[in-house]
Amino acid sequence: MTPYFDYAATTPLDPRVEAAMGRVSSLGGDFANPSSDHPAGRLAATAVERASEQARRCINAVDYRVTWTSGATESNNLAILGHVTAQLRRGRDRRRLLVAATEHAAVLAAAQAAEALGFSLEQLPVEADGRLAPATLDAALDDDVALVSVGHVNNETGVVQPLASLAPLIQAAGALFHIDAAQGAGRLPLDASTLGADLVSLSAHKFYGPKGIGALVHHANVRLAPLLHGGGQQQGLRPGTLPVASIVGLGEALALADDEVERERQVSLRDALRDRLAALGGVVVNGAVDGSPHVLNVAFAGVHGDALRSRLADLNVSFGSACSGRAGASHVLRAMARPDALADAAVRFSLGRFTTPADIDFIVERVASDVAALRAISPVWREIRAGRKLSDVYGVTTLPELA
Repeated sequence: MTPYFDYAATTPLDPRVEAAMGRVSSLGGDFANPSSDHPAGRLAATAVERASEQARRCINAVDYRVTWTSGATESNNLAILGHVTAQLRRGRDRRRLLVAATEHAAVLAAAQAAEALGFSLEQLPVEADGRLAPATLDAALDDDVALVSVGHVNNETGVVQPLASLAPLIQAAGALFHIDAAQGAGRLPLDASTLGADLVSLSAHKFYGPKGIGALVHHANVRLAPLLHGGGQQQGLRPGTLPVASIVGLGEALALADDEVERERQVSLRDALRDRLAALGGVVVNGAVDGSPHVLNVAFAGVHGDALRSRLADLNVSFGSACSGRAGASHVLRAMARPDALADAAVRFSLGRFTTPADIDFIVERVASDVAALRAISPVWREIRAGRKLSDVYGVTTLPELA
């Protein structure tokens, strides 16, 4: 199997997490329904509470509640639609939602669904490096804003948003602060309490846990309306029998969160990949160069996107979000003012806990060969080789070219 470079889409299950899930067995008794009031049920409930504590501890959300979901998509929907529905039921007047234009589709679509309930949505523009400028947010805030949603780490570019600079502005406006931490939790430190975050979305399969389980970690004073109905589990907020083994897996995965040593190792690998690809020339970095250690998104000038995807089809890389499909250029790169032709020739390489230097060697050699083959027949690349600037070729003011 070729090396895996799609950790941002999903991570492999860590063997230590798998072992913890395996211990949830009939022999231990904690497989039972944690809502059952008998010894086996109480044992299962204890396992669930331990996982809740592991999740809270990882993001420093000691006084928060944990509501288990199927993943970050559901958590984002519960955070946004659950809040706006509760607002309506309580007769509250705030009717504006603010989200960064580069947010995951699960955030954008949930916020768009809230428009049908009478809320207005404003997608805030980002800078060319993908960051939301505090001044941009500040200018949009007023006392009609109900909720602001900003992702911790962008899933396509690895851009880390300046949450510490944004949080005080949101608090001063009296709006709720939602963080989609699917890409950041377990990889980078996140302090929900210090930030004053009201709601944080998590998804286990993004940090070496099992698929199909996530959480919405939310402050106790946040009012949410359920999206699902039919049971009283989780204080009626998210009914359904809890999957104990999966919940244990999520908690264990966060307890094994990457430390500084592992983050530095991934930064070293990512930077080596970036620098060696830059040697090809005509390589544009999409996102701040000091982004998350695990993501590198670059575009190759003078290459047609369809041809590039065809050449790299047997590699474990991504050409955008795994959730987005292929309906044209990425909305994230468009929001960063990348021209469609260049955005369509972008590749996301995402690294992880099991990436090795040999993997970097393999991917560089293969991508360099395929890009060179495509550029050999490209009239656009001939223009660039003749000295024409990338910004002129693609009709934009400037581009963050690596080489």
